[in-house]
Amino acid sequence: MAACVSRVELSVSCRGLLDRDLRSRSDPLCVLLQDAGSGRWAELDRTERIKNCQDPEFCKKLVVDYYFEKVQKLKFGVYDIDNKTFDLNDDDYLGGIECTLGQGCGGVSVFTRPLELEQGKPAGKGTITISAEEIKDTRVVYLEIEARNLDKKDFLGKSDPFLEFYKQGDAGTWQLVYRSEVIKNNLNPCWRKFSVPLQTFCGGDFNKPIKVQPSEILFVCCYNLIGAVQTTLVQMQTAGPGSPVEFECIHPEKKQKKKSYKNSGIIRVKSCKIETEYSFLDYVMGGCQINFTVGVDFTASNGDPKSPDSLHYISPDGVNEYLIAIWSVGSVVQDYDTDKLFPAFGFGAQVPPSWQVSHEFALNFNPSNPYCPGIQGVVDAYRQILPQIRLYGPTNFSPIINHVARFAAHSMQQGTAAHYYILLIITDGEITDLDQTRQAIVDASKLPMSIIIVGVGEADFKAMEFLDGDNGVLKSVTGEPAARDIVQFVPFRQFRHAPREALSQVVLAEVPKQLVSYYKWKGWPPLKPPEVKAM
Repeated sequence: MAACVSRVELSVSCRGLLDRDLRSRSDPLCVLLQDAGSGRWAELDRTERIKNCQDPEFCKKLVVDYYFEKVQKLKFGVYDIDNKTFDLNDDDYLGGIECTLGQGCGGVSVFTRPLELEQGKPAGKGTITISAEEIKDTRVVYLEIEARNLDKKDFLGKSDPFLEFYKQGDAGTWQLVYRSEVIKNNLNPCWRKFSVPLQTFCGGDFNKPIKVQPSEILFVCCYNLIGAVQTTLVQMQTAGPGSPVEFECIHPEKKQKKKSYKNSGIIRVKSCKIETEYSFLDYVMGGCQINFTVGVDFTASNGDPKSPDSLHYISPDGVNEYLIAIWSVGSVVQDYDTDKLFPAFGFGAQVPPSWQVSHEFALNFNPSNPYCPGIQGVVDAYRQILPQIRLYGPTNFSPIINHVARFAAHSMQQGTAAHYYILLIITDGEITDLDQTRQAIVDASKLPMSIIIVGVGEADFKAMEFLDGDNGVLKSVTGEPAARDIVQFVPFRQFRHAPREALSQVVLAEVPKQLVSYYKWKGWPPLKPPEVKAM
């Protein structure tokens, strides 16, 4: 397997984008894709969406692993986003380019290319500029900024200010590294605490010039400079509790024209802290155990297991979609679990000897010890239990989610990054207890836990997509939002003819980010933090 040499951060800006909207300018977003072979492209990352702008400078950086020994084909696509869906197929394509990562890292760190709608067909006069920078530092800058007495720019009211931070490049040019939220009608704004990777913020150089620009939104995609401050991270770090660092905000034209000009307001750095950002590998190599649990849908809607039409029917070659899903996901996860013992449960069936419907029964029929030895043990238990139960209903997810959540809650009380829980639910999609499941997921979002749902068969999986929360934050019936996104849903039919590893790559893609975001939220470092290397 190829070893990742380093990670590369890509900054993207565009000029002269096509205007697809009738009454306003386009709302562009840039997506980064990597060649996945066989004519397929896999999404790696995407920028933020910028409203009504034909010359966007995207603030969010695109991150990609760099392998020296591989030709990594990349595709940058720019889209006009006019809805809230994650899918880009229903958005207007404004153009794109194809290149290799080596082109951005092999001597020319900045390049500009014309955008194309398709090969040989230019996207008007649109261009895209990409700059690449190796990520050498895992530290993060956390900042709290406020302003006092900013110049009033509006005739009818107060200003609507936002902040932009720029770092100075080697050639003296300024590169955007952060853009804050807009605070409406306020000359003394206090912006939300924010973080920027140290590499992005100043390239790891604490004395690199940093420019802070408060500006004011005049109307959509047009803003007015209030002033500017030039400083360094060293200066900002002198801020402490109760003793902010203050900088005069200077508008260069006003200073030149008016002898009586003093400033356009005061920028106050309330807090500036440097912290280490740990990766998924930092946690698992530091001792975090991944605990994997399987939940299998045995409701009647799957069909009689003896019938070839059933989703539980085991074909002559010994497989079905349930087994493939268990193998695909389990074979990856088991490498991160030292004891290789996996609890496996079924739900929605009548089980002996009472033949009562159960929504949480052990596949090995041993409720006091539901652990199966390895993924092969889970597969064997599934095969053995199938002829011994009666498929029934309803389809309730909440009992098994709450079961795993109890273990995760117990682990959380230890206050260390020792255990993280992954629940794989394989279902035909006919969920019955949607409200209870929503509440269970919202509760579980506060725990060291992720949920993967694989939908088998041809059902309408709208309820599963709703639980995924990609189109917005999932909320309980009472309106309580999930603390973080912990659900990943994938319909198996999309991978029916794909290599087996393709399913595991997609369903597990979010888990590293979910694990890191949880421990970052709790402020827990790895059990054995990596040694910090000197720059």
